[in-house]
Amino acid sequence: MEVYMIRHTSVNVPKGTCYGWTDVPTAETFEQEASVTKKNLENMLQGKSLDKVFSSTLSRASKLAAYCGYPHPKLDSRLKEMYMGDWEMQNFDDIAKTDPHILKWYEDYMHLQTTNGESFPQLYERVADFLDELKKQPYERVAIFAHGGVLVCGGIYAGLFPADDAFSHLVEYGGIQVITL
Repeated sequence: MEVYMIRHTSVNVPKGTCYGWTDVPTAETFEQEASVTKKNLENMLQGKSLDKVFSSTLSRASKLAAYCGYPHPKLDSRLKEMYMGDWEMQNFDDIAKTDPHILKWYEDYMHLQTTNGESFPQLYERVADFLDELKKQPYERVAIFAHGGVLVCGGIYAGLFPADDAFSHLVEYGGIQVITL
């Protein structure tokens, strides 16, 4: 099964803001970015149709799915970004002033949990659970509109890159990563 994992476009939050599960709006450049994503997806599909389209429950992902011609994707909360807990909607620099745990997290973000949030292994576990379930379906081509962390998990799951180097493979906003299940 070919799985086209599409990262949402840029968001309208100040640079350095930790926004994980918060349903933030897309940037004013949404249409410009989304049109590039749509064209890239069409070029990759080469006229082939998708058997199923999934999306995170967060609007920045489902909005891109709709723009790309899939207004009713199957929403799944396992495709949400990593939950950042107490750090949601705070600037990373400001978090460091009030929560010293973030300094430890910076040193080992692949294993440590955010304060009252998730760890990367927890994010990976829910994305892997989704992909395990997806593998059992008779689909040939599927699209998933989601988030950077979810795409990283998908890449690790599919063996595109190792976990210890995963975030160097982070797909840009509106970018597409293809995995095979």
